Amino acid sequence: MAKRVKNFFLLSILITPFLGYGQLSKTIAFVSDTQEPMWIEDVFLKSNQNTKATELIFKSIVDVKPVSIYVLGDVVSLGHKEKKWRKIDAYLEHCRKNGIEVNALLGNHDVMTKAKKGEQTFQKRFPNHNRLGYLSVTDSIAIVLLNSNFKKLTSQEIITQQKWLEKTLSEIDNNVAIQAAIVSCHHAPFTNSTIVGSSKAVQGQFVPLYLKSKKSILFITGHSHNFEHFKKQGKDFLVIGGGGGIHQPTRPSTAELDDWAKKYKPMFHYLLMDRVGKNISLRSYFLSDDFKKFETGYSIELSVPQ
Repeated sequence: MAKRVKNFFLLSILITPFLGYGQLSKTIAFVSDTQEPMWIEDVFLKSNQNTKATELIFKSIVDVKPVSIYVLGDVVSLGHKEKKWRKIDAYLEHCRKNGIEVNALLGNHDVMTKAKKGEQTFQKRFPNHNRLGYLSVTDSIAIVLLNSNFKKLTSQEIITQQKWLEKTLSEIDNNVAIQAAIVSCHHAPFTNSTIVGSSKAVQGQFVPLYLKSKKSILFITGHSHNFEHFKKQGKDFLVIGGGGGIHQPTRPSTAELDDWAKKYKPMFHYLLMDRVGKNISLRSYFLSDDFKKFETGYSIELSVPQ
């Protein structure tokens, strides 16, 4: 735990001299739920060249050349099986060979059936990962990555991660080198998906600290295989589970769960983020029905806290 905090402040010291001197923005990519569909999913839902879509998403991201990519869980369908990683390994290696830093967090499929082995297999691919939360900073934007597989954690581990999150967000709020923070985990605190539903555990554990943090401006997740945009207490929540998993149906928006992106429901998509001056620009790119191109489908601009 101490090592993570120490590294955070060391990184802050390194980037502080460059803030405010016209440095170029650095694009950050986010994608989630890149897992190959399981046969049982195909029985109840409709697949559509899902593995091809995942391949095209990674190719498109590499063509953009972001400085880093964050995979928000369910990287593969069964994390403990090495054979499930073969295609994803190739995509991740392609990213790294093109100078793209790769980070990820655990989804439910990554620890399904054999959690310990799944985590070990996952850790080999993402050595910077920490199962009880870790931090990555790019272009003065802090990305907080959390483990929302609460049923796979002990009571003490849940408490440990919660204390780490509270301390980390407080340090971010008081660090002049960090302009904004993004909080992320796999399970969506809010979703209209008829398959997975909103996570009450995430609502209870992570959301209050996110809402309290003055520099945290976005909570981003996957799990629901949709693109969704919610606002709670003036803060934004995005769901971006369009990396290759089978598309899930959604319920109509309600006053309680009002999806600002109710007309934007692409089957496959990923997200790009840039810091442009005092603003954070977010753009969702979706794969066309003929699988030939990606187009901008939804854009958001968030203000950096003053």
